[in-house]
Amino acid sequence: MSDLRAHVPALGTLLTAMVTPFTEDGKVDYDQAATLAEKLVEDGCDGLVVTGTTGETSTLTDDENLGMFRAVKEAVGGKAAIIAGTGTNDTAHSVHLSQRAAEIGVDGLLIVTPYYNKPSQAGVRAHFETIASATDLPVMLYDIPGRSSIAIAPETMIALSKHQNIVAVKDAKADFAAATRVMAETDLFFYSGDDGLTLQWMALGAVGLVGVTTHVATRRFRELIDAVNASDLAKARAINFELEPVIRATMTRVQGAVAAKQILKWQGVLPNSVVRLPLVEPDAAEIDTIRGDLAEAGMDFDVQDGSAGK
Repeated sequence: MSDLRAHVPALGTLLTAMVTPFTEDGKVDYDQAATLAEKLVEDGCDGLVVTGTTGETSTLTDDENLGMFRAVKEAVGGKAAIIAGTGTNDTAHSVHLSQRAAEIGVDGLLIVTPYYNKPSQAGVRAHFETIASATDLPVMLYDIPGRSSIAIAPETMIALSKHQNIVAVKDAKADFAAATRVMAETDLFFYSGDDGLTLQWMALGAVGLVGVTTHVATRRFRELIDAVNASDLAKARAINFELEPVIRATMTRVQGAVAAKQILKWQGVLPNSVVRLPLVEPDAAEIDTIRGDLAEAGMDFDVQDGSAGK
């Protein structure tokens, strides 16, 4: 296997799985999405995943998904890789979305393991290969059995790596032994799909992170990734410890999109924290818990006006 850390992969090393901003009446706010994309890139992201899980893709229409791809592409295209979340549990539908995304000019596709259907590994492989063959874009496989109910087996991933367009994996199952085997036998770029395991993943050989907490602590995650790539383990450890309560606040108290939007509102980045049903905004007790976590990291906000308390 080639040394995957010897160069920056075309899809980037710090990717934020963007939230999809909504207006107060629940419509997609494309202008706000463009503004958020610009801020994330300015703060250190070299890639953005648009309408993945955190982008509430399951409650967006096709037109809304495509509108988000277009808005982010127009805002930061050429400055960062734009990865379109076009995977569904319907292969034909995923092909359609992927082809439309390619027409818009995105830089890559994030394809999730087909959820709910529970196909065999042969079906999983056929699903990914069919979508990957539908365009010339690089594909990042998204392995997240906690949501899809099935994992991509190492043997399946090794077979998929032979497809010329399948180049990367976002791993959210944290099976380090399985990942080690795949890394040893393929040239797939691995990305941490768990914000809190970024340092561990990169120590194993991953090239970076596709994260959610990166919305609210972008620059520190950039420094963490750069420290690992510079072989500065002491600095990377220190940043990792510093980020722990921020990750806890964003990823463990409520659903990630819900928490990220709430914190972004407190930071003054988003005008509201609107999510679509079946997601709901955090209640008072959840707000207090999230605020307590953030306070441990020195992030104290006035809930009324969103201003930083310190």
